[in-house]
Amino acid sequence: MALDRRRAAQTAARDTAGPAWQLSELIFTTRYGRPVEPRNFNRFWDRRCDAAGVRRITVRDARRTCASLLADLDVHPRVAMQILRHAQFAITMEIYTVVSSAATLDVLKRLGRALDR
Repeated sequence: MALDRRRAAQTAARDTAGPAWQLSELIFTTRYGRPVEPRNFNRFWDRRCDAAGVRRITVRDARRTCASLLADLDVHPRVAMQILRHAQFAITMEIYTVVSSAATLDVLKRLGRALDR
């Protein structure tokens, strides 16, 4: 599992850092156990996008894409909220979720068929 691999990597980093390690409950840290600076994370994110050969997008855009894909898959909004780690339902539904044109068209077709009966 990915978190098990992350824990092993963090344990190795802690052993290497020795007394310089800063103890915390964070999962993703610097090599000294400190919180990752947002600008450093964004640079890392951009490098990963480049390495994958995909257009650079922001982390927020990636979260928005995930929320929208979950909506298109008819994932219950509460489950999407949990996956995205939002504390409030409104954040997931009103800010992050964008319903695709294809999903909207499908629903409108189904609505039309229901009204024709």
